[in-house]
Amino acid sequence: MVRRIISTLILIPLAVVIIAFAVANRQWVTVSFDPFSSTSPAYAATLPLFAFIFVALILGVVIGGAVVWIGQAKWRRTARKLDNDVRVLHQELDAVRRRFAPEPPPASPDPSPYTVILPPIP
Repeated sequence: MVRRIISTLILIPLAVVIIAFAVANRQWVTVSFDPFSSTSPAYAATLPLFAFIFVALILGVVIGGAVVWIGQAKWRRTARKLDNDVRVLHQELDAVRRRFAPEPPPASPDPSPYTVILPPIP
């Protein structure tokens, strides 16, 4: 419940800022991906400024996440190895416990339908 309230307190103002940014930056801009010809570029895109900024932000988040994920490969590999080591050690511990477990008491023979009462000792 607290997490939901905190999320709401963060997301509502963030949404207001994003909408205000989009409304303030509605101008159409042309971005050229041809460094040699500015008059007739090989590829150019014309979109509102906020769209370019949002696309750049999203690409930055995706690329940054991929770089961090690749950078953590060593730690994930180590965690996987240690997890396998723990699993093997648990199996060994179970085998040792089974080997040294106390033996169950021997099963009593089938009881007869009659009760034997021993005579008193004088």
